Amino acid sequence: MRILIAEDDRRIAESLSLALSAAGFVTELSTNGEDAWFRGDSEAFDAVVLDLGLPVLDGLTILKRWRREGRFTPVLILTARGDWSERVEGIESGADDYVVKPFRMEEVVARVRALVRRSAGFASPTIAIGKYTLDTRLKQVSVAGVPIALSPQEYRLIAFMAHRPGKVISQSEITENLYAQDADRLSNAVEVLIGRVRRRLGADIIITRRGLGYMLGGASE
Repeated sequence: MRILIAEDDRRIAESLSLALSAAGFVTELSTNGEDAWFRGDSEAFDAVVLDLGLPVLDGLTILKRWRREGRFTPVLILTARGDWSERVEGIESGADDYVVKPFRMEEVVARVRALVRRSAGFASPTIAIGKYTLDTRLKQVSVAGVPIALSPQEYRLIAFMAHRPGKVISQSEITENLYAQDADRLSNAVEVLIGRVRRRLGADIIITRRGLGYMLGGASE
């Protein structure tokens, strides 16, 4: 799952990227408002962490443009402690949640998880996938309460697909959401990854729709 972090403070941006990456997300950074607006308008993200004090184009202007143009990606705004009026305007302009600086990384991760979960239609942090249970807080898949050993990338694939139940997902979409843009991507990386997951969880856990992509078998709320 891809998260856009729009924050001009390099230290904060990199800390957010590390925390969200450790939580299983693929992060992309943007340090000015013009770039953040363009990427949010032209690329697919599962959520955006948006600082209101961006240079070139401020966060509120970006948010209003996205909503006016029909971009409804969940947005978590970052705002200074004293700017209560900005927080109100941000929510009224279409933000889904906000965090006040300074903040704990754990809080941002939890709020981003909740935004992604709610946007996919799940109220609970656990998702049933047939006989398996995916726990987005613990980042694990279990059966009958017993965790199954998965690599971080295997977990990311299952979590990404579980948030899109019943949908056929193309190979290119999986690649885009599991690997950072600057990562080395082997042409058969997705097929190899899916093969590993099938060996661990069963051949029917991921269904191939020939010529279209893949879908998760048995996912439900």
